[in-house]
Amino acid sequence: MTRAVFFDVDFTLIYPGPTLQGEGYGFFCARHGVPVNTALFRAAVGKAAPILDEVKAHNYDAQLFIDYTRAIIAHMGGRGPGADLAARDIYDEWAVCHHFFLYDDVEPALRALAGAGLKIGLISNTQRPLDEFAAHFALDRLFAAAISSAELGYLKPHPAIFEAALAAVGEPAASAVMVGDSVKADIEGARRIGMRAVLVRRSGAGLSSPLQHTLGPGYEDVPVIGSLAELPGLLLSDSRPAAPRGVAAAQGDAPGRFPLPRE
Repeated sequence: MTRAVFFDVDFTLIYPGPTLQGEGYGFFCARHGVPVNTALFRAAVGKAAPILDEVKAHNYDAQLFIDYTRAIIAHMGGRGPGADLAARDIYDEWAVCHHFFLYDDVEPALRALAGAGLKIGLISNTQRPLDEFAAHFALDRLFAAAISSAELGYLKPHPAIFEAALAAVGEPAASAVMVGDSVKADIEGARRIGMRAVLVRRSGAGLSSPLQHTLGPGYEDVPVIGSLAELPGLLLSDSRPAAPRGVAAAQGDAPGRFPLPRE
């Protein structure tokens, strides 16, 4: 049975506004005398991604994120010591909640899950205080646990951050689901310790029928959804005890049904 569901925060529940997009990068760089081409922002983010994706050590280190931000600036044409200062400013602003917006599907999905009795938690690779995040978006009564990498000292996909979240809600891994937008950090990290997972791909790319789509070989048990509006139907059907094997076989598994752990 599913008794707890944990969420990544950035790009799963919230997204950055203009201050932390190309326009904002241009502002911070200009403040330090660094010219950049803001039209290159999206491409620059993609080019800088390996700095985070290929990290081997999973201890939280602010410099990792500053280096990532500095690389984005460099791919936008920013050079010199002023670019280092701008990167530090942007890193600091990433912790400020009012620079972010809540996706429209978040609050209804969270309230539906909480109303059904599931424990809800947050697991985030962030320096942002998660209690401030919850209060800012008026979600503070919904979360049974909130674990940030800066506070704990470990980044997803390190097992310690998932284990701390499970301990905080008092549930075993087999009863918990991780929901996030990163295959490496959220999906692989959760599955490594025995949790189940759901990938959120908000772009909807390749999702003709989201609940029937999986990540492919090795990930057949990982549904991919385009919106959190799909999540309650996916998880709450699995909060009931599994039918006996003979009954399930006779009825057939519904397409896209989230697999239950077998005793």
